[in-house]
Amino acid sequence: MTAATSTRELAHPPRADIRLEGVLHALSDPMRLRIVRELAAADSELTCSHFGLPVAKSTTTHHFRVLRESGLIRQVYRGTAKMSGLRKDDLDALFPGLLDSVLGAADAQARRLGDG
Repeated sequence: MTAATSTRELAHPPRADIRLEGVLHALSDPMRLRIVRELAAADSELTCSHFGLPVAKSTTTHHFRVLRESGLIRQVYRGTAKMSGLRKDDLDALFPGLLDSVLGAADAQARRLGDG
């Protein structure tokens, strides 16, 4: 994991350190999968406050940390906003087709269950 050089810089694993089991673990939680789906649909960075998750702020922080430490997202501060973006290029290079398959399956499930 690359160390943060200041309190405003967040540590992210380099591409070579991203592990399949960490990615799958992060995606196994419905809230984290929801975040990844929204980031994929936006195809751009979003603020953490954009997501409006139905959980406590500390739980939201935990979910974003798990996603960042697993290598699914990159977070950077832009002014006072913490921006999150999907590391799609890294994930596609390491695990070709995995992210698209998971997102497609999540979309199909949401349609089947009437959740989206």
